[in-house]
Amino acid sequence: MRIMGLDVGDKTIGVAVSDAMGLTAQGIETIRRTNKKADYKRLGEIIQEKEVTKIIVGLPKNMNGTIGPQGEKVLQFVEGLKNRFNMEIVLWDERLTTVAAERVLISADVSRKKRKKVIDMIAATYILQSYLDSQN
Repeated sequence: MRIMGLDVGDKTIGVAVSDAMGLTAQGIETIRRTNKKADYKRLGEIIQEKEVTKIIVGLPKNMNGTIGPQGEKVLQFVEGLKNRFNMEIVLWDERLTTVAAERVLISADVSRKKRKKVIDMIAATYILQSYLDSQN
């Protein structure tokens, strides 16, 4: 049983998947978004390939806990996931995950250009790992 973590943005979707025991999250890829049909198709391929049984989606909230425009977009995307994939989908508070991912990459001296390519995948890993930690 593997769990998938997603960091859904306007241009990319960061994807992470847990190990079989559900203890650690590993970044898989950053999907460059072209259209929703292609996004869901690629996610479906990963779900099959990795035998995913649950999806954790980072929900961006404002610091005061309200849901803003980006959060609304994520909620719409999640509705599409629910319509296509018959599995549990959990929304997870993702406040500051991208900030944390950026800090790790900067401290590792990763160039701005390279950071841009992996930041969402790292953020998805943070989202999934925080979920996994809360379950164990």
